Amino acid sequence: MERILFVLTGPTAVGKTEWALRWAEAHDAEIVSCDSLLFYRGMDIGTAKPTPAERARVPHHLIDFREVAEPADVTDYVTRARAAVEDIHVRDRRVLVAGGSGFYLKSFFAPVADAIDVAPAVRAAVAERWQRQGLPALVDELRRLNLAGLGALDVHNPRRVVRALERCVASGRTLAELAEAFARQRAPFDDWEVRLTRLDRSKAEIEIRIEGRVRAMLAAGLVDEVRRLLAAGLKQNASAARAIGYRETVAMIEGRLPAAELAPLISRHTRALVKKQLTWFRTQLPPHPVRAVEGLTLEALFAPIPGPAERTGGRT
Repeated sequence: MERILFVLTGPTAVGKTEWALRWAEAHDAEIVSCDSLLFYRGMDIGTAKPTPAERARVPHHLIDFREVAEPADVTDYVTRARAAVEDIHVRDRRVLVAGGSGFYLKSFFAPVADAIDVAPAVRAAVAERWQRQGLPALVDELRRLNLAGLGALDVHNPRRVVRALERCVASGRTLAELAEAFARQRAPFDDWEVRLTRLDRSKAEIEIRIEGRVRAMLAAGLVDEVRRLLAAGLKQNASAARAIGYRETVAMIEGRLPAAELAPLISRHTRALVKKQLTWFRTQLPPHPVRAVEGLTLEALFAPIPGPAERTGGRT
């Protein structure tokens, strides 16, 4: 079997799950998830995770491999994804990557993380200094370690400042030196041909589907799911706790949001997420076909886009 990764993405509520299932069934493929919230056990309803029945139709990989209190990271994901892809390939089946988590998706096309190993002691020291002295102290320390400047680092973003300082301290190198080394890295899947397709629907249709999805999640028991996840340590994992559908429900459970406002707020935040996703797809992914779901066939899903001569019947 050729070493080809078929990658299917698109914004939230566009219909990736069903199209991925149908294509995988028709092409003897297995699905590798590229949705960071599907990694967590128990985050089922609010993530629209493929159901047990759907997973029985097609084998899925990289779903439910972490506890909700245990944050995921892209380096671990790449390691697991490569292992899953190779396992599928040696069994002579096709690989379909499906999902819309941008940073994880990008790992199939380009390097996304360096090899800097930040020791727990370094993380703890930086975190303690942040809590005790505040963000300006971390920025000052970064400037001391980077006399040539901080480049494009957003010094008002605590997460990026903390990570930058951790990496400088752990490696003993400047941000410029780290960036130069990162640019020389190979992409994790550069030994595979990657064929990317993005699904699309009209704005009006996406909004209708979002409203329906939110109603269905609440009817299926989203509030009870979030209560169970809070007991399991949801708030220990900032990425999971901030996820749309979960953060609003937590706010309601804790009395910070009226119950009547829960569904409208989840819908509004989901619409904002779709807008952000579409911008990210356009600016961060390599050129790729965008397929309108209306009238789409399985045969056309990953079909190459015809060149100018083919579109005009060979005329130039």
